[in-house]
Amino acid sequence: MKNLTLFFGLAYGISWIVWLPLWLPAFGISNLPVLPYHHALGGLGPMLAACIMMYRENGSNGLIKLFKKMFEYKALLYIAIAFFSPFIILWIAGITDYIINDNLFNWDGFLSSREFPHFSFISFFLYNLIFFGYGEEAGWRGFALPRLLQKYKPVTATLLLTVFWIIWHWPLFLYRPGYTEMGITGIIGWVFSMLTGSILLTWLFNASKGSILVVAVFHATIDIAFTADMSNPNVVNYAGAIITIWGIAMLLALRKQKPVTALV
Repeated sequence: MKNLTLFFGLAYGISWIVWLPLWLPAFGISNLPVLPYHHALGGLGPMLAACIMMYRENGSNGLIKLFKKMFEYKALLYIAIAFFSPFIILWIAGITDYIINDNLFNWDGFLSSREFPHFSFISFFLYNLIFFGYGEEAGWRGFALPRLLQKYKPVTATLLLTVFWIIWHWPLFLYRPGYTEMGITGIIGWVFSMLTGSILLTWLFNASKGSILVVAVFHATIDIAFTADMSNPNVVNYAGAIITIWGIAMLLALRKQKPVTALV
């Protein structure tokens, strides 16, 4: 587990150092240079940590294994589930809101971003896929999860990884809109959403036989769906309830699922 500990230290160190100009102002240290899309650059920390550790363990062969899993497209069914399911959930949530509250679904903001209104859907998807899909999942699920699964059952491994994943987000609470405004209730809800997402990502990773592409796509699309420019908060709440139900179902499925314990 020494290498796993080193990986988490590297993932935290790289991301937190990249984010320094963003979170140090919370401590009165400002005027540091901030680059365009600076926050996104920090999202690459887990992937870079995984690359360092894979090279440390197996040299160039380790990097080749990692890259193959990042671009392996054989698990077409699970790629489709990863891509479409968040938007289907959002669509069902919109229908639910219409049935219960007679609110028409606002399609204008369905595939647009509040943060980057100038992005097209394709550019926003690629942005999320590169910086947070691959940037995070090559590390969390590509490197860390298989090693945790060597020692722990899938549910336990998922819970442990979720803790480390949550800690990685710590600096965001000092500067990131949406995080800085969270109260205790909001933080509890956020932690629960992280756990639900982690369960679904573990299920997708195991079901796709360790495809980093699948979990990267899901990470990207779930971020897009839940940061869509939706004017009606009911839709987001219903979508959260739906994905929670899905997560509970997959939690039960994890007990019978064959875990992926190594990149092959």
